[in-house]
Amino acid sequence: MSQLEALIFDVDGTLADTERDGHLVAFNMAFKEAGLDWHWSVELYGQLLAVTGGKERIRYYLSDFYKDERGEDFTSPAVTDAAFDDFVAGLHASKTRFYTQLMADGAVPLRPGVVRFFNEARDAGLRMAIATTTTPANVTALLTHTLGAESIDWFEVIAAGDVVPAKKPAPDIYDYAMQKMNLKADQCLAFEDSHNGLLSSIGADLKTIVTINDYTSDHDFTDAVLVLSDLGEPEQPMNVLKGACDEPFFSLATAQKLHQA
Repeated sequence: MSQLEALIFDVDGTLADTERDGHLVAFNMAFKEAGLDWHWSVELYGQLLAVTGGKERIRYYLSDFYKDERGEDFTSPAVTDAAFDDFVAGLHASKTRFYTQLMADGAVPLRPGVVRFFNEARDAGLRMAIATTTTPANVTALLTHTLGAESIDWFEVIAAGDVVPAKKPAPDIYDYAMQKMNLKADQCLAFEDSHNGLLSSIGADLKTIVTINDYTSDHDFTDAVLVLSDLGEPEQPMNVLKGACDEPFFSLATAQKLHQA
């Protein structure tokens, strides 16, 4: 059995509750700025999360939800003089701008145990990477405003956004990260929060730890090696939802034990 060499983390929902408190808020701000009468509720956004990627989520809304809400197809002066792809890209760019401002304002803290576990892994010399469908700018904003600008260098690879053509649940983003690190799946552990994310990591043959959130608590995590409420803290114990872990918080020792199992 290979030794554990690296930890690969998803971002949205895994490191922080960015979907509800960051991305959803930023989407609605972008819609308002664009003069659109759209407003995504918490419940609707939960349905839209079935599709990964912000631009893809806008398209999914227009194709599967917009007409049901209004009884008509989407038309707008905003797309009469430009290609629809440009309209979606511009709307998503505006949303990214609002999201980074929310991060700068401290709107979304990291989840319990994340900072502690990062520090433990770094002290032990483990390599770390990120594999996410969100944009590089969003990753930078979250890390910079929660951990400091120097935290960008904690991650050997930040595989994000459109760096691969097929987003999660395809395994491509994890395959890309491991290729860049010159590592094999049996040398790594992945951390995810959703069914699509788990499909992606499992598709890359990675053992995966899942920390659920309000949007993913009812997802199918059958193939995860461990499912937790969060990574936990000594004074804020985690809940173990699937698998075995006797500690009150997820530690590097637990990670190494799961990797060797």
